[in-house]
Amino acid sequence: MDTQPLYPTQEVHNGVNDVDNQNKTKDEKDSTLESNQGRVKFEVYGEEMIEKEVKLSGNSGRVYLPPDWVGHQVKIIRID
Repeated sequence: MDTQPLYPTQEVHNGVNDVDNQNKTKDEKDSTLESNQGRVKFEVYGEEMIEKEVKLSGNSGRVYLPPDWVGHQVKIIRID
């Protein structure tokens, strides 16, 4: 399985979309991303998806995954 890094697309939430961004410079697009509370859209290819709440574990957080996922690579994206 090819591993691809996660890169945010130029599409931004809160009413600003790619059409609005086409005529902007890179700096203008970056400032638009920052002004929208840092939320960006990620496009990820994978096999399965599970949505869970992170539980407290000492000074850290923990997410339990199915045992058949052991040894496989996962990507975690915080959504709120």
